[in-house]
Amino acid sequence: MGASFERTAALDAAFVMPTYARKPVMFVRGEGMRLYDDDGREYLDFVAGIGAVNLGHSHPAVTAAVCAQASRLTHVSNLFHVEHRDELARDLVALFGHPAKVFFSNSGAEAVEGAIKLARLWGKARRGEECYRIVTAQRSFHGRTLAALAATGQASKQEAFEPLTPGFTHVPLNDIAALDAAVTPDTCAVMLEPVQGEGGVYACDPAYLAAVRALCDERGVLLILDEIQTGFYRTGPAFAHQAYGVVPDVMCLAKSLANGLPIGVVLAGGEVADAFQPGDHGSTFGGGPLVCAAGRACVRALADERLGENSVAMGAYLRERLGELAVRTGAIAEVRGMGLMNAMELKSDIAAEVAAELLSGGFVINSIGTRILRMLPPLVCGKPEIDTLCDALYVSMGHCMQGGA
Repeated sequence: MGASFERTAALDAAFVMPTYARKPVMFVRGEGMRLYDDDGREYLDFVAGIGAVNLGHSHPAVTAAVCAQASRLTHVSNLFHVEHRDELARDLVALFGHPAKVFFSNSGAEAVEGAIKLARLWGKARRGEECYRIVTAQRSFHGRTLAALAATGQASKQEAFEPLTPGFTHVPLNDIAALDAAVTPDTCAVMLEPVQGEGGVYACDPAYLAAVRALCDERGVLLILDEIQTGFYRTGPAFAHQAYGVVPDVMCLAKSLANGLPIGVVLAGGEVADAFQPGDHGSTFGGGPLVCAAGRACVRALADERLGENSVAMGAYLRERLGELAVRTGAIAEVRGMGLMNAMELKSDIAAEVAAELLSGGFVINSIGTRILRMLPPLVCGKPEIDTLCDALYVSMGHCMQGGA
């Protein structure tokens, strides 16, 4: 490790709150699927900033848009009309394919917070002050702000911060009977991830999501889909719900919309969106000219390069290769995923060890808990990169299994 890394790590330890157990690497440059550390060493990136860099690192169209806008104007606040914001909103509604309006924030958690506030306003206006409850799924992840954390269905992430924001009920994913029982007259919305990302890459069954939509219509509650990780062609279509043939009332977006720059979105059908009136919600930086310029460039490039099609093809190839790896090693309990959002669940508690060995060998991969390895590469991923990763996985899993024995 170079002096630059050592200095950065020392400053981090001295002055940055220790909310992450950081890996012993500092990346200083990226191109496509490749990252480079301060020593110039190359890594294949199968995390993409936790699914936030779908176009790949340093995409020229986004870089050009950011540089051009930064040289002219970076911030004026939402007290005024902002260049690129309205055009990006129009682009997103076009991708959605139904009449809708957009609120811009700075992150996924903020998008979830906005969706919660919107649903509560909508519910209270229709059924009274007690209509504020939201049903979410166990294992879900919706963010780390207090309301988003309360919506998250993972007790391990919540316990230290109790008491939580009230008004949330968690039920098992893909269990329509449990959801039916949980929706009461005080329920204003159901919020789900089409594919649970941070929970371990678990997808909604198509029949289940269709039944959820029907239940919401029958009971007069909103369906909110958290597409923060699944959005922007990660699973194939522009948004994951489009493959299910289900249309949400509200959708949360973030991560890859600006290819790594901080931006979040609450998108809602017109009647629902109109529950927000001036003064109900806001953001100093949300939808600023810089990130919206980046977002417009990113949305165009994702479509022009047909990366949704590549996501489907390469996701299928990755799962095929991981299936072969399961046969060869006997160490994999399950391979699951959609598009280029994939996970493999191991039979023993070696996920963190495998991820650490891969990192030392030049591969960036994400471990979840003790047994799950998650792969969220940029959507420019190709067969050579997948083959290289799977060969390295075979070696690393063998080493870690022998060490565990």
